[in-house]
Amino acid sequence: GLGLRHSPAWKSNNPVTRPFSLLFPFRSLDTQRHPTTQFAGSAYRQFPALTMARRPARCYRYCKNKPYPKSRFNRGVPDPKIRIFDLGRKKANVDDFPTCVHMVSNEYEQLSSEALEAARICANKYLVKIAGKEGFHMRVRVHPFHVIRINKMLSCAGADRLQTGMRGAFGKPQGTVARVNIGQIILSVRTRDAHRATAIEALRRAMYKFPGRQKIIVSKNWGFTPVRREEYVQLRQEGKLKQDGAYVQFLRGHGLIEENMRRFPDAYENLSQA
Repeated sequence: GLGLRHSPAWKSNNPVTRPFSLLFPFRSLDTQRHPTTQFAGSAYRQFPALTMARRPARCYRYCKNKPYPKSRFNRGVPDPKIRIFDLGRKKANVDDFPTCVHMVSNEYEQLSSEALEAARICANKYLVKIAGKEGFHMRVRVHPFHVIRINKMLSCAGADRLQTGMRGAFGKPQGTVARVNIGQIILSVRTRDAHRATAIEALRRAMYKFPGRQKIIVSKNWGFTPVRREEYVQLRQEGKLKQDGAYVQFLRGHGLIEENMRRFPDAYENLSQA
């Protein structure tokens, strides 16, 4: 009777209702077997291939636009993948790690936050394995502040009725990248003299995570300081240096003498003895 007439099997085999089931394939007649496909708009849930994949980073390699940072005008920016910029023994004294190795960019390009995170993990894993987690201090010297945009377009059947082409094509934030110039330092590692080759190899492996060309330079300065190694040793013997974490403070030739004597007593003792 009535129960058979309203059953899904009767509706699918009935010649009267069968054309309607072919016209509306996304409207399920059997609600128990297909509870999610109740309307035609669920085609995107039923076919995941219709959703757009992430655009490759080679599309955003070159610096074509002006810097576009996150601001009150640029909202809804996803967080960058890299969150840690200092690794290893960060509180090591400046005298502990005299050797410094840099990875320097040789191109004017953009590096994605995913590439920076991959390079950081790669270099850190090798340094921890060979030098130990207390035998180095690595620092990422660039930050992904530039926001890249994407103008999403549907690529499924009938998408021409849902999108407007290049009308209003400014795009929405997709991710963040770091803009680097020629000669700019990307990664820096300070370590002991015995682990100099280890630091070079770690940065060489991290180079494969970046596009473009980079080069590895062994710095002539002492650690992260701006002073050459020979000059650093001489200033330290004369007492004209004051250790300040990974850096140093210098005795300048100006200012109050009382303040300089309080901060650098060894320098004035050496002068009085001379």
